[in-house]
Amino acid sequence: MTAHDERDLVRQIEGHLLLAAAREEGRTAARRIGDRMSGLTGPERVELEQQLETEYLALARLSWRRTAERAEELRRSYEARYRSLRRRLLAWAVLGCAVLATAVLVAAAA
Repeated sequence: MTAHDERDLVRQIEGHLLLAAAREEGRTAARRIGDRMSGLTGPERVELEQQLETEYLALARLSWRRTAERAEELRRSYEARYRSLRRRLLAWAVLGCAVLATAVLVAAAA
């Protein structure tokens, strides 16, 4: 197994664990709401809890998607900034070398 395969496997495991945790959070929240609604019959309560759990998971996925999109935007922004700074640094280095070379030539000619 290559390092890339291992990283991919770790990402998949993390994704499954995150999803399982979100589902459990959704179930817990749905149970709390169901406990507050004492007028529900057993089947109504089960249906309500399932709907709330589904909605909770959908909201969590939406939140994760937005977070991932924002992270991608920031990554692109930082990469562009880094390339700009690197070009500027290279330009200053070339200019410095040119000035140094000129100074050496002037000193040698004198």
